[in-house]
Amino acid sequence: MEKKILVSGAKPTGRLHIGNYFGALKQFSDLQKEYKVQIFLADYHGLTSVHNREEMQKLSFDLVCAYLAIGLDPKNVTLYRQSALPEHTELAWIFNCLVSVPWLERAHAFKDAQAKKSEISVGTFDYPVLMAADILMYDADVVPVGKDQIQHVEMAREIADKFNNTFGETFKRPKELVVKDVETVPGIDGQKMSKSYGKVIPLFGTDEEIKKAVMSIVTDSKAPEEKKVAEENNIYKIYKLVATTEEREVMRAGFENGGLGYGEAKKMLLEKIYAYFAPMRKVYDKLQANPKKVYNILAKGEKKVRKIAEKKMMTVRKLTGLRN
Repeated sequence: MEKKILVSGAKPTGRLHIGNYFGALKQFSDLQKEYKVQIFLADYHGLTSVHNREEMQKLSFDLVCAYLAIGLDPKNVTLYRQSALPEHTELAWIFNCLVSVPWLERAHAFKDAQAKKSEISVGTFDYPVLMAADILMYDADVVPVGKDQIQHVEMAREIADKFNNTFGETFKRPKELVVKDVETVPGIDGQKMSKSYGKVIPLFGTDEEIKKAVMSIVTDSKAPEEKKVAEENNIYKIYKLVATTEEREVMRAGFENGGLGYGEAKKMLLEKIYAYFAPMRKVYDKLQANPKKVYNILAKGEKKVRKIAEKKMMTVRKLTGLRN
């Protein structure tokens, strides 16, 4: 039985943190044997916020290194840059000619951006259309997303229906793949760990950067001997992601029975983070020192998907009357 196609991508708009790993990257690694996986560097999307050449190149390279370091195997996963496939933006334009402004205005991402800024770029407004092109180009069966991103896949389905009903059956309707057993990873301030807030524990930061972040985790003022609710504690919420069952129970008991202070708990967390991510950081550092290897992997992936994209776009051009 042929594997179903999984397509996903990430924007190179900031340094990765452990919330990215447990929220998405780990799932990519876990699913690579079950699905035919295509992971792309969403650098066109990244241009909505990154307007510096050197920054874009650095963030893009680091993201691909991270994909490989967390265990994505080029034998199982096709890695490619969105910008290496001009067919993505061509298809997005064709989709643009089918959707309306009011339809796009209902997108959550647009509403969020509108609430934060007085002026929004056309790229930010049009984000769901390009994302639909990214997904529909390759007949994706599933798209892994968080609960707050389900609408993007719904909009891709609606665009597929619009094109299919207008020009003929062409695009597969993708389904969202929501990983339900992953809890929100709190940042050092207790909010969801997010690049946009900056209160994060870096995934591939230096020892000092990681230590500074962990030691900055916000806590209440309870003394070590006071009893604390483990599940309401930011240190414990992160610790249980990197610790064994036995280790989790030790910290839980220390908090709930009293006797474990926040300073000691932070040191326990720091040691586990170092140990958990050490193998990945080792691979990451080697890749950082070997750009040629990284770009060769991308080139092979791009050659593979280019054949699919070119074939799909020829079909689209003929159906829309752009080609005979």
